[in-house]
Amino acid sequence: MNKEPDWHFYRTLLAVLDHGSLSAAARELGLTQPTVGRHIDALEEAIGSRLFVRSPNGLLPTDAAAELEPYARTLAATSAALLRTASGHRDRVAGTVRISASEVIGVEVLPPILEPLMAAHPELKIELSASDAIEDLLSREADIAVRMAKPVQDQLIGRRIGEIPLGFHAHRRYLEQYGMPQEMTDLARHRLVGFDRQSAYIRTMMARFPLPDGIAFAFKSENAHAQIAAIRAGLGIGICQMGIAARDPDLLPVLPECFRIPLDTWVVMHEAIKTARRYRVTFDALVCGLTNYVKGTARKRPG
Repeated sequence: MNKEPDWHFYRTLLAVLDHGSLSAAARELGLTQPTVGRHIDALEEAIGSRLFVRSPNGLLPTDAAAELEPYARTLAATSAALLRTASGHRDRVAGTVRISASEVIGVEVLPPILEPLMAAHPELKIELSASDAIEDLLSREADIAVRMAKPVQDQLIGRRIGEIPLGFHAHRRYLEQYGMPQEMTDLARHRLVGFDRQSAYIRTMMARFPLPDGIAFAFKSENAHAQIAAIRAGLGIGICQMGIAARDPDLLPVLPECFRIPLDTWVVMHEAIKTARRYRVTFDALVCGLTNYVKGTARKRPG
């Protein structure tokens, strides 16, 4: 390597990797396409290897680009954490806090919890990563996370919220048309909403909470939020958090005595940031809001 490349070159590399073309990367970064091209050229010159080859489907990464990618993503996470840390003073609730949560929790549960927090602290800014991909708190890809497992790393501190229960639900309109199942085997005669692919997590859940033989999904999606939307639309019976279903009087529990999945829920952050007020206040607000959400799942529902 002739000289150490500018960090901006690595940021450009990631954008081209993610979008597959110089023009799309330029739009993402707010740069011109020639500037993006110069960044890639400079990085290739510095490392002495080509990073992309052209194809009918766009730019394809070479082995050299694939080898650089994890290090570039670590740089990106570190840079973002540095900016978040620098954005606020430790003694006041100001600056940016990045929260990581599953898509369903991030979309359905956290916004009502975050609204009073941000109203009380106008200088606080929230970055919400609503994704089922787990962001690494140790490398500060996120500051605080809502996790469905107890943290095991010594550097992480966590507060257990309790169990968020999941169960079968269907729209009232669907049940009026097709009837309410009376036992698990009845599900074989119903339209079911379920997952498109069996991830490692899904396989673990299916092993712990098996469905009867003969079950087939009429609507499938790997996106959990899309599954909830399908249940709300009356497409069939599917699995939904009981707390989310409880908000809609037309979403009714199905076979609640026979099938229930408890998700053990934790709020987690790195111990190094626990004394900074904006992190502590956000952490406490999430704990309080999620605790109330879990308690709300115990309320009885109208039939």
